[in-house]
Amino acid sequence: MPTMADVARSAGVSVATVSHVLNGTRPVLPSTRQAVLDAIDELGYTPNTLARSLVTSRTRSIGLAVSAISNPYFTEIVQGVEAAALEQGYSLLIADPHDDPVHEREVVRLLHERRVDGMIVAPSADPRELVAYLGRHSVPTVFLDRVIDTHLDGIGEAPLFDQVCAENTEPVTRLVTHLAGLGHRRIGLVSGLPGLSTTDERITGYRQGLAAAGLPLDDHLVVPGDSGSAPAEQATRVLLSLADPPTALVTANNAMTIGALRALRALDLAVPDDIALCCFDDFAWADLFSPRLTAVAQPSREIGTRAVRVLLDRLAAPDRPARTLRLPCSFVHRTSCGCPERPTRAAVSPRKGT
Repeated sequence: MPTMADVARSAGVSVATVSHVLNGTRPVLPSTRQAVLDAIDELGYTPNTLARSLVTSRTRSIGLAVSAISNPYFTEIVQGVEAAALEQGYSLLIADPHDDPVHEREVVRLLHERRVDGMIVAPSADPRELVAYLGRHSVPTVFLDRVIDTHLDGIGEAPLFDQVCAENTEPVTRLVTHLAGLGHRRIGLVSGLPGLSTTDERITGYRQGLAAAGLPLDDHLVVPGDSGSAPAEQATRVLLSLADPPTALVTANNAMTIGALRALRALDLAVPDDIALCCFDDFAWADLFSPRLTAVAQPSREIGTRAVRVLLDRLAAPDRPARTLRLPCSFVHRTSCGCPERPTRAAVSPRKGT
């Protein structure tokens, strides 16, 4: 089996130079780097990552805890995380916490015990135990998609946790004002799982949209769909059973959009002829529905990519101030809102100061 010394001999460089190329610990001339890489390919050399981690105290691995199986929205985020990690020479260990605080705490513990260099986590609705564990063990962590309060009851002030997410409030405000501009005065919201920051922010956006349109807030028009298809189907039925039902709906994620559409079909209601529909979260087949779904599209892959970059920045500078990055969404104008065919994709900017 070829060794690092064999690679150095073949490339005509020192063993230290080969190490710098493999570990990225010091700049190397492009021609020298290419000579080392060519020698590695020619000899079939495979670095001993276990031995290297014992020397450097780094495993060049990242733990990722997201509900990728139970929530398809995270699939593109995972793709972004994986691509960015591999580009920087990091492997990825993935666990699915199923949006359950107890299971979340367990999978994060298991990832930590496998000595990952850092974590990327989409926190559950109750992240107190998670934050306490990560803080107690000083695990470099980036929270994505959902932000957490830096002062959680029972754990004091949270340690230095970075966060990467999409803008949630303004895009929902835009959906509501768009529907109001089409003449709708009763606009319902199928909201997400209580306790998630995304749920709170999208409800805030809904309320701001009503206020901007001069419409009164009716709490009966906001029903939780718990971020899932089946609960959203039931929530839609509740909204449409009101004495004065909504003439338009906003669904707060892609799974709940499916549930709402299922309820509307069961009630023999056509979109947008009988009821208009706009949704938060664009998805691959939204353009294939009839009518085509007007939606807010999140920059899913970019969220994953940026989370990796922020984590690597944290690993390089552990004491730097924590930061929260909010990425703009896009308004994808189709026909389920009741507008004629006019496909556009306009950016929705984040709030000032984020």
